[in-house]
Amino acid sequence: MTTKRALIIRHVPYEGVAGYRTPIEAAGYVIDRVDVADPGFGALDLCEPDLLIMMGGPMGVYEQDRHPWIACQLRRLALRLAADRPTLGVCFGAQMIAAALGAEVYPGPVKEVGFHPVTVHDHALDGPLRHLAGVPILHWHGDTFTLPANVELLASSHVYDHQAFRRGRNLLALQFHAEMGEDERFDAWIEEWPESVQEAGGTLADLRDLHDRHGPAAVAAGRAMIADWLRALEEQG
Repeated sequence: MTTKRALIIRHVPYEGVAGYRTPIEAAGYVIDRVDVADPGFGALDLCEPDLLIMMGGPMGVYEQDRHPWIACQLRRLALRLAADRPTLGVCFGAQMIAAALGAEVYPGPVKEVGFHPVTVHDHALDGPLRHLAGVPILHWHGDTFTLPANVELLASSHVYDHQAFRRGRNLLALQFHAEMGEDERFDAWIEEWPESVQEAGGTLADLRDLHDRHGPAAVAAGRAMIADWLRALEEQG
C-alpha cells in the first residue's frame, strides 16, 4: 500500500495544524511539517506532497518586502494549484491560495477576532461545511481578499463575506480557525496579539471565556468537516 504524505507549512511556530491533525492522520496520511524559516524551505517542491496544508500567520500576503519567502511560496503554490493537487489553506494560508489564483489580498476595514458562527450557503449544506452550521468558531484576522475566478463561495460571516471557498474537490480555503479550541497555543495567540482582540471590541478575559465555552464544539465540528473533505478526496482518487 502506497504511503500518503501530507506536508504542513507553518508560517509561525504557534500556528500549527492543531485539531485538524486527528482527521488527517485518520485518513491515512503521514504528516511532515516545515517552517518557512527552515533553511531548506525554498527548495521544497510543493507539487510533491499528496496533501498540502498551509496554516495561518500574522503577516499579510502583500508584505513581500518584509517576508521574501512569500513570493517564493506563491510561485510554487501556483504550480500546485495549476496541477489541481489537494490543498488546504487556513487563514493566511487561504489568503495565499486566493493570491495564487489571481485575487487581491488587502487589509480589511475591521478586525474579526472572537467566536461566532459562519453562514454556510445553501448550496454548501450538503458538503463538509455543513458541520459548521450554527457552531461558534474562532476568527482571528484583519485581512480579506477578492474572490478568485472559477471558485465556489461556501461561507460568509456578518463581518466578512469571503470566509470559505473551494475549487472542485481538491482545493479548500478557510479564513476561520475551526482547528483551534483545545490547543494550548491559544494562550500564545492572546499574548502575541492582545491589541487585535481590543481592536475588534473584545477583552482578553471575554475571549478566554468564549474559548473555554465554545472551543471543544468548534474543534469537533472542524474535525468532522476535514474528515468529510478528505473522504471525498479518497473517493475521487
